[in-house]
Amino acid sequence: MLLVLTLWQALSQALAASGGSHWTYEGSYGQAHWPEKYPDCGRQAQSPLDIQTDLVRYDPSLPPVEPEGYRNPGSGSLTLTNNGHTVQLSLPEDLRLHGLPSIYSAAQLHFHWGSSKDRAGGSEHRVDGLAFPAELHVVHFNSEKYANLSVAKHQPDGLAVLGIFLEVDSVENPAYNHILDHLDRITYAEQEVAVAPFSVRELLPAHLGHYYRYNGSLTTPPCYQSVLWTVFRQPARISAAQLEKLQKSLYSTKDGKTPSELLVGNFRVPQFLNQRVVFSSFPVGPSGYSAGEIIAIIIVVLLGCLGVFLAGWILAKRTR
Repeated sequence: MLLVLTLWQALSQALAASGGSHWTYEGSYGQAHWPEKYPDCGRQAQSPLDIQTDLVRYDPSLPPVEPEGYRNPGSGSLTLTNNGHTVQLSLPEDLRLHGLPSIYSAAQLHFHWGSSKDRAGGSEHRVDGLAFPAELHVVHFNSEKYANLSVAKHQPDGLAVLGIFLEVDSVENPAYNHILDHLDRITYAEQEVAVAPFSVRELLPAHLGHYYRYNGSLTTPPCYQSVLWTVFRQPARISAAQLEKLQKSLYSTKDGKTPSELLVGNFRVPQFLNQRVVFSSFPVGPSGYSAGEIIAIIIVVLLGCLGVFLAGWILAKRTR
């Protein structure tokens, strides 16, 4: 009996390590049940977070994030995959991040999004309760200490992920078409396609100096608590049509399986902050306004009041 239990435990661990264990975002295998098979998903430093700006601590020593090689990722093709949970793009390791405690090399990027029927959001992180339609994650591993992503993800300082909110704009963002234009070739789970290299830097916000920083986890099983998160304050912008491609092009099921299930709502709900602190690289005031923005608002209000006073004074003088 002991031998059977040992073998079963070993098999379960092997399946979990290989990704063979099934999980979803809703239902009997949904995120509420993740800790049953993946204990790390129930630990105290999980991601994502609803970042409450009144609890954020400003750290003036945090430098701007400096991507290296993002504009020229080489000549080799990149692999775009529908893995049943998201659309994922492989990235070469010579794309690196500076401005963090170590140098981190890129591994992949992927997206999280909501449903066209649900306007409540789709991003994993939130700011003061506000969710965005989608979120881009760029995953890196600590290449100063570890050989690859597989080794690094088990280490507390192993991973660094950039989180970029996606906001809907009236203008199309051509950088995202390098990915979105290929979704019709990976409609079903486990399908992949080769993509020509392009400037990954164009997927990021223009300004990389303002961000939130905290220690957290992978947002999907096995939820390892090995991630140094950098969530940018400034969102990237895509058009409504581009967002719709994300929401309506992919299925979480394999080709030929019925019924086909549309791949939507692939975001984890915010987790408890617990004893952690979220830092910011910029001063944050009430309602998420920076100190500079608060000063500007005060000046505008004072000038408005002064204008009203002067107008009233001039009018009163003329009527005498």
